[in-house]
Amino acid sequence: MRDDQAGKVAESAPSAARAGAAGGGPRPRRGLSRNDPRQYDDLADEWWDPDGAFAMLHWLARARAELIPPARRPGAVLADLGCGAGLLAPWVADRGYRHVGVDLVRSALVQAATHGVRPVQADVAAVPLADGSADVVAAGEILEHVPGWPRVVAEAARILRPGGLLVLDTLNATALSRLVAVRLAERLPGVPRGIHDPRLFVDARALVRECGRFGITLRVRGVRPAARGLVRWLVRRAVRRAARTGDDPGDAPRIVPTWSAAVLYQGWGVKER
Repeated sequence: MRDDQAGKVAESAPSAARAGAAGGGPRPRRGLSRNDPRQYDDLADEWWDPDGAFAMLHWLARARAELIPPARRPGAVLADLGCGAGLLAPWVADRGYRHVGVDLVRSALVQAATHGVRPVQADVAAVPLADGSADVVAAGEILEHVPGWPRVVAEAARILRPGGLLVLDTLNATALSRLVAVRLAERLPGVPRGIHDPRLFVDARALVRECGRFGITLRVRGVRPAARGLVRWLVRRAVRRAARTGDDPGDAPRIVPTWSAAVLYQGWGVKER
């Protein structure tokens, strides 16, 4: 990783934090195609709002962190591919890793830097980290946003050291997933339209096979928000916004295992060679 690259991203963090604190975050501009990365610049103020456009990403980051063990050696590296604004950081801050975040979106990386993430602005299909340099690679909610996800898997495997852990979550390439994640979800208040391109969703069986090519035996399970927690959050969110109260997140819904991986699923596996 180039230190000057990380430093340049981090330098502008204070100004971005002030911009985000101003409130009234922007909405994605019209005319952008589905999955256009520029949407994240338009939604930059939403990242750390517990009830904002990226609320579910907070819940998923917590669930992803539960799969990451404490570091086993000094200087261990956690490579966070598609790190966004660093939502994983609070959940792994005490695990002993040097947390390196890779993302294309500069406005997100600036915020990640303020949460202890060492930012690297790069394509996750061409990660500027050395072979075998990462003890853990996290790829949360990123594979369904990239053309050619197998290339990202190959990069994750390349930078992962033997015995290292890959953890991920993504959307399955099924009709049910397209219905739930696009047609239904994008009609809910606060959910940005066009954030996903369903043509990029990732078939779970194909992902398991691809990881196997690189010596990673990937285990997969379906996950979803806990029903009661989700209902409480929706009610609290509606009340908060109607009353225009502060940003107390309250009890966020937990992500729990479910019997089907047809919509949203987690994967984890150790690189054996």
